[in-house]
Amino acid sequence: MSILVTGSTGTIGSQVLNQLSGSGVDIRGLTRSPNKAQFPAGVTAVAGDLADVDSFRAALEGVSTLFLLVPNVADELTQAMQALTVAREAGVKGIVYLSVYNGDTYADVPHFASKNTVERMIEALDLPATVLRPAYFIQNDLRQKDPLLNAGMYGMPVGDKGISMVDIRDIGEAAALELLRRERAPASLPRETYALVGPDVLSGTDVANIWSDALARKIHYAGNDTAVLEKRMKTMMPAWHALDLRLMLDRYQTEGAAATSEDIARLTHLLGHAPRSYRNFADDAAAQWLSR
Repeated sequence: MSILVTGSTGTIGSQVLNQLSGSGVDIRGLTRSPNKAQFPAGVTAVAGDLADVDSFRAALEGVSTLFLLVPNVADELTQAMQALTVAREAGVKGIVYLSVYNGDTYADVPHFASKNTVERMIEALDLPATVLRPAYFIQNDLRQKDPLLNAGMYGMPVGDKGISMVDIRDIGEAAALELLRRERAPASLPRETYALVGPDVLSGTDVANIWSDALARKIHYAGNDTAVLEKRMKTMMPAWHALDLRLMLDRYQTEGAAATSEDIARLTHLLGHAPRSYRNFADDAAAQWLSR
């Protein structure tokens, strides 16, 4: 039997495959273009698309454990629910689903609400799943390189309440650990839920101060104007997607996304180490940027 990883060529899927590589388990990566996929040694590229039910059904042949990552697309909810239905019908014994932190409270953020609905489906049907709820990805801020280096600004309007940003390496590691635990179990295991979070609650000003230390120059927080960010994002993505992300940031500003001590302790136990910090990420990124 084998583990199938969806979203295999993306940021998180790549991390999951890297963590699974060398595990001694048959690992497959779902991709629309198997001939172009560049996977770690031992990972098999499998043709399929979550938007194409029949291709996904075929890709699940011989699969016992599934990593389900559905991209932020207009029909995300439909793709996720259909994928779970097909996996259930195929007899998949274990699922690791990538949800989102605070999906149950950010009711007006489309991709949060979609993921929360999927969680409700998992619970209602008693599916053998681990639900992973990541907070804002630390590595999203690699896109801040130009404003940080050229303007001395941290431009992501994450607000003043504070959020517990998570390193994508911890996401990949947590997913791989749960996939292997479920794959190696003789039968389906009970549901589990983990918050994937960082050790610190950081505001926009806190993040700017971390970059000031890492870059050895004063970095200013650009402020909380999400409308300007939405306008800029619309030049790079569909308008619906830009609005979705703006609504997320609006919620970060009004509600925050602070992890609890229980969240951090539970994740630490799963990983076997403390979650990685934003400061470590910033120090590493700054060292790379300044050495070029």
